[in-house]
Amino acid sequence: MARRFILLLVLAVCLSGSASGQRDHPRGRSFDAESHPIKYAEEQQTQYWVDKAQAKLLSKLAEQESATTNKAKNVILFLGDGMSVHTVTATRNLLGDSAEQVYFEGFPYTGLSKTYCVNRQVADSACTATAYLGGVKANYGTIGVNANVSRYSCDGAANEEDRVLSIAHWAQAAGKDAGLVTTARVTHASPAGVYAHIADRNWENDWEVANRECDPEQTIDIARQLVEQPVGQQLKVILGGGRKNFIDATVNDEEGYPGKRTDGRHLIRSWLDQKKEANVSAKYVWSRKGLSLVDLENTDYLLGLFANDHLPYNGDRDRKRSQLADPSLSELTEAAITVLSRNDKGFFLFVEGARIDMAHHDTFAKRSLEDTAEFARAVQKARELTSEDDTLIVVTADHAHVMSINGYPYRDQEITGLAQLADDNLPYTILSYANGPGYYSGYNRAEGRALLKEKLVADSDYQYPTLAPLDAETHGGDDVAVYASGPYAQYFSGNYEQSNIPALMARAAGIGPYA
Repeated sequence: MARRFILLLVLAVCLSGSASGQRDHPRGRSFDAESHPIKYAEEQQTQYWVDKAQAKLLSKLAEQESATTNKAKNVILFLGDGMSVHTVTATRNLLGDSAEQVYFEGFPYTGLSKTYCVNRQVADSACTATAYLGGVKANYGTIGVNANVSRYSCDGAANEEDRVLSIAHWAQAAGKDAGLVTTARVTHASPAGVYAHIADRNWENDWEVANRECDPEQTIDIARQLVEQPVGQQLKVILGGGRKNFIDATVNDEEGYPGKRTDGRHLIRSWLDQKKEANVSAKYVWSRKGLSLVDLENTDYLLGLFANDHLPYNGDRDRKRSQLADPSLSELTEAAITVLSRNDKGFFLFVEGARIDMAHHDTFAKRSLEDTAEFARAVQKARELTSEDDTLIVVTADHAHVMSINGYPYRDQEITGLAQLADDNLPYTILSYANGPGYYSGYNRAEGRALLKEKLVADSDYQYPTLAPLDAETHGGDDVAVYASGPYAQYFSGNYEQSNIPALMARAAGIGPYA
């Protein structure tokens, strides 16, 4: 009797373990299993993986032997705004297969940076810009000031000791040139970290300052700082969007859209007048065609504002056939490097793929991955135009997002499509978000979870499902990856504070307080 009891107990434990395993790794119910044969025959062989490991070992040994300790003449910081590790991983699949590499993943050194603000676990693009450009962590929503400054403080940036100088300033002080490229407004949070000091990221024009009951003549808005204050004035290249913050509300831009200013200033004209007075060659352009007509190798200063607001999503350039009107990030990057390369002492360039982040906020997952792919092409273009011997390229993100990759999809399934059936016999998307506006894409109160179709999720306007409804999806608090190539790229391995990044870049270039 006792023996029988023991056998039954053992059987129960085994069954319990099996059930537990099922819960840990549910198989799901495939709705199209037969259409997914194994296409990767070489991967079925052990030797394939052995050879791949040997190749990686050889490349690592070669990297160790050839680690560059030359001083970096040029430094280019590429920022994929909101480009979480999940975003990069999903982009591999968008480019063809999970085994692919996004271009910058092939850089020899990779690290992780911690992105929190001084007063928030999950950061925004303002406090992070102060960290990765100025080397100091700050409060959420503030730019170019330390954590002594509270958000919305009208005179918060007035104290010089609370201002944080950026690596662009360090480069200019060393006789190098500096510039910025972004697919956002050039006064948006990330690019503003290059040149601005302000207690609220939204103060991009005088109306926004006054709307917070601050005096616009005392609290200088971000657009004015770009045109009127030393670091902004000395930027040799400014390329992005945001014409509306430079012109008055009574004035229309080149495409007929009104400005946002209320002080009567026309800051584009002010910028041109400054350069004329300084007797330097300066060009302002507002279209891709206009940019193509500029003699970049004989231009000292270049201002390009290609939209009233942000530049379009890269995928939409194709879908709406606006490639001839709207420049791509890789085209803008090439133009910037051409102008900045005229300085024999070198340059610092900041390049932002801004709309990766904006697509995530709307849970437009496909658009975010498309912009990540274009961002990678811009990095590749920069690496091709420069030498690894004298140009350090660092690629990173300011913060993560709450998109995840779900289920157990087959290798040949599109990452933007549907996974297996859930327990309610309805499919779910491979990509989804913890929160955001896509809540009602996958759920309604009358019927519960929606029946999703591949045709529906293939639409670039489809908002991917979320767990909790919010007007805009939030950032994520994950560490973000850092990829480096060029002189002293080895500095960027390991795990470190985001605020260490400009110190490492400055050390490599021999500029600023870390020289």
